[in-house]
Amino acid sequence: MNIKYFSSFVTVCIIFIFNTGTLLASEVSSEVEKSMSDTLDIWREGRFEQLFDQLAHRGRTSRESFVKRMQESSIRPACCWQKMERFKLVQKKLTEATVYVKIGLEGTANSTDSITREFKMSNTEGEWRMQLADVLSIAGVSGNKKSAARRNSKKSSPYPD
Repeated sequence: MNIKYFSSFVTVCIIFIFNTGTLLASEVSSEVEKSMSDTLDIWREGRFEQLFDQLAHRGRTSRESFVKRMQESSIRPACCWQKMERFKLVQKKLTEATVYVKIGLEGTANSTDSITREFKMSNTEGEWRMQLADVLSIAGVSGNKKSAARRNSKKSSPYPD
């Protein structure tokens, strides 16, 4: 009899542990998704200085440079349900998470443009943050001035690529 009770108790404990892990993973997923959504809202509203503060910084981009580059771009995240679709937490570590998501974009050549890919998120000071490089890339203003000049000169070339 005691073995039956013990085995039942162990089974219940194992189920509880796995369900708790699932709840914790969904809580983290919700936190990461909300953080990304809030960041895209700030970008859409054109609050670039606040956006700069909201991002994980890698590299030497200054606030002034970032704001200027973002103001030059016409690309913005779409509104409402088109902003983020198919959000999925792919991997989560203590200070990093990888998400897969489709982000709707406005201000591009196509009126219904989007980008679907993985994004790295960093947990800094208890907040999940998108990477500055990802935002610049989506906005179409990543890279240095020399590579941008080369891209522009290629566009104006009379010869096909």
